[in-house]
Amino acid sequence: MRRKTSQYLIPVLKNDPDVASYDIYPAFPIEKSAIRVGFATLAKEISKETTVILDGYIGVDWDEVCNSLQSEFQYLGINPCFINIADFMKPEDEIKALVEPYLGGDDPIFGHRADMELSEFFDIEKIANLVLDATADINIVYGTGASESNIEGILVYVDLPKNELQFRMRANAVTNLGLSTPKDHKQMYKHFYFVDWPVLNMAKKNLLPKISIIVDQQRTANPVWMSGKSLRNGLNKMSKSAFRVRPWFEPGVWGGQWMKERFRDLNQEVPNYAWSFEMIVPENGLLFESDGKLLEVSFDMLMFQEKDNVLGKAAKRFGDEFPIRFDFLDTFKGGNLSVQCHPKPNYIKKEFGENFTQDETYYILDAGEDAEVYLGFQEGIDPTEFKKTLNQSFETKEILDVEKYVQKHPAKKHDLFLIPHGTIHCSGINNLVLEISATPYIFTFKMYDWQRLDLDGNPRPLNIDRAFENLNFDRQGQKVQDTLISKPRLEDSGEDWEKIHLPTHQDHFYDVYRYDFQNEISIDTNNQCHVLMLVEGEALQLQIKGFENQTFHFAETFAIPAATNNYSLINKGMEKAKVIVSFVKEEVRYIKP
Repeated sequence: MRRKTSQYLIPVLKNDPDVASYDIYPAFPIEKSAIRVGFATLAKEISKETTVILDGYIGVDWDEVCNSLQSEFQYLGINPCFINIADFMKPEDEIKALVEPYLGGDDPIFGHRADMELSEFFDIEKIANLVLDATADINIVYGTGASESNIEGILVYVDLPKNELQFRMRANAVTNLGLSTPKDHKQMYKHFYFVDWPVLNMAKKNLLPKISIIVDQQRTANPVWMSGKSLRNGLNKMSKSAFRVRPWFEPGVWGGQWMKERFRDLNQEVPNYAWSFEMIVPENGLLFESDGKLLEVSFDMLMFQEKDNVLGKAAKRFGDEFPIRFDFLDTFKGGNLSVQCHPKPNYIKKEFGENFTQDETYYILDAGEDAEVYLGFQEGIDPTEFKKTLNQSFETKEILDVEKYVQKHPAKKHDLFLIPHGTIHCSGINNLVLEISATPYIFTFKMYDWQRLDLDGNPRPLNIDRAFENLNFDRQGQKVQDTLISKPRLEDSGEDWEKIHLPTHQDHFYDVYRYDFQNEISIDTNNQCHVLMLVEGEALQLQIKGFENQTFHFAETFAIPAATNNYSLINKGMEKAKVIVSFVKEEVRYIKP
């Protein structure tokens, strides 16, 4: 078994979605005949060469790739020589020692982002002695890191989406870079996140301008591929237009039924859906479409090549890190999230190597009558007593009286709750939360989890000590209502439209607005990337000068790059449309008197 998941494998050909529904496979159109399918066509294309560098991401099934190409070359009457770059890596024990400082020791979740280069995984002397086979018709140096061979040849890069990597991880079908056996899944993910991904992302960034062919290998025995030129042209066009990323969905112990009931193309044979990753650069992919065929590449490729077009003035501050994420948290007919907080900026930098912290907001897209959000401390909180009670509950498995310590607020549609770093919080049941946040997303310090087990029947790890190193106990009493619940204010209006500011906390580097309109609204980007979602209404049409119109439906996230300068939204439904727009705030520069 190569993948373990309830989620469908993406089809090669895009099915026509319900024209009025959320599309789980949103794709960006490129030129006709750009995308091709199968190992036969790939083998025929590269058979024109004498030397091929077949590089790619962690998790690629290199046995399938090489065995399939071997068969196709045999059919073509070509004698190939395959050279596995893994044979030129350092011994496994040396690699384990090399990465150990970044893996966080016994910490079950967190490590420190590696600042290594891919070349450090390889034996310099072995690489120097790599020799091609002069008798072969074609030499293929293959495997993750094949470009470290320093051999001249055309570059074929094989990519794999992060969700499929994790599905293969759960099936024990992959290992971490340089290791021969799979780790425990949580440890393997930690290793991926803090070591393999940073190292291989940097390598991918350096290789992107040189790629001759890009291959998407997520479908068993049926890759799709296109030229590197088509890839780079597509990314450039995307950076001046608008795009959605491919969302992906996961069940969870507290998960709900809202997405399952409304996003009908999802697999219904699951207990719930807790998350949808709507736009998270480290996890999501981008789909290209040509003649109905779909090819996926990682979101970061767009940022590596087009950060200035995408982010505009914010690129100076964030580089090629996309700063804002959108995701759904679904607790309809589900459970409360864990009681949690997120790290301070200096803490996340020092402890985990992240450049900015996980400042969040909860936008309530939908809510039941009894929906609530836990946010901020009760007046007069005693930190020592609270920590003692948390530890006692963890040790004895006693139920904690959360409301004795944490405030609980009613939640209704279109409320915005502000959760800057250090704020105690969690969503209660019967919410569909649109989480608008800074991009970091795994740095959650759980203090109490309602005595639940995870979906595998194991206790969920808590991080009480880390939480208490970051909690802001000043956020209590009336100050919570005054500073952590956004107070909407009308900023501008016309005959049938309103521009409403939903102010975020001073610690948030991003802002949130909502446009309510009956017919049409025109918006300037002001050289900032805008991330949007239709939060009420049926559908809207996006118009950008010089590009074909695009249609987006209720609850679909899409981004407008800074380079578009201006765009128009046209309401395609009968009722008033409401659209959330988030973007990076202007930097405040203080001048000494």
